[in-house]
Amino acid sequence: MITLLVHIQNQESVKMDVEDLPGPGDNNIVGKNPREKTDKEVGWVEDGVTTVIIPMWRITLIEVLPSLEEETEFPLPFRND
Repeated sequence: MITLLVHIQNQESVKMDVEDLPGPGDNNIVGKNPREKTDKEVGWVEDGVTTVIIPMWRITLIEVLPSLEEETEFPLPFRND
C-alpha cells in the first residue's frame, strides 16, 4: 500500500492508502482508510466507510508519504552528537 496526503479544495488534507499511484489520465482517486494528518477519523466520512472516491477536479496537490522502510534509509538532515 502507498500512503498519500491528498489536499482537497476548501477542506483539510486527508491521508489515505492506495494500491497504485494515480496516473495523468485518471479522473478520480480511490483511497482506503481515509483519515486526517494526525490519523484521527475524518469528520465528513460516515461511520464504517473504509473507501472513498475523490474526483481529481477537487484535488490541488497529492503528496506521496514515505513508508517506514524508506524513512530509515535516508539520513536525517541534522546530527545527533
